[in-house]
Amino acid sequence: MSVIPELLAANQRYAGRFDSGDLPGAPGRRVAILTCMDARLVPSRVLGLEEGDAHLIRNAGGRASDDALRSLIVSYKLLGTREFVVIHHTDCGQLAFDNDQLREQLHRDTGADASQIDFLTFSDLEESVRQDIRIIRDSPLIPDDIPVYGFVFDVRTGRLSEIS
Repeated sequence: MSVIPELLAANQRYAGRFDSGDLPGAPGRRVAILTCMDARLVPSRVLGLEEGDAHLIRNAGGRASDDALRSLIVSYKLLGTREFVVIHHTDCGQLAFDNDQLREQLHRDTGADASQIDFLTFSDLEESVRQDIRIIRDSPLIPDDIPVYGFVFDVRTGRLSEIS
């Protein structure tokens, strides 16, 4: 059974009380947050954000992929973002497999060759945050005066721990 009818009904209720249609596209708090797509991590709740406060960029693992960098660049260059935050989390699925395992599974299930895809897996949670911070800071397309902060979200306690 599809969840889409339930989602559309929720949207109807939301639209009935929606009053944020005049917010600008630029984030009011001038921050962009790169985080994992994990359903247990809801950035607006974790960080006390409201609509219009921040740009939220999500992908598997919260990794500083080429596409995440593209979004961060657009965020600062065209929409005034002045701080970046990277958030990874405990019990992340990206810790549970490596590229070769997923490529083999995909080949077995679909017959397709996924050898060209880097799924950006990792085996050390804190080091993955440091690596993504370095990737962002080292980008020649992002100015040095934009600070980049890194955190790990604990899915059991709800707490953030800063990674230096």
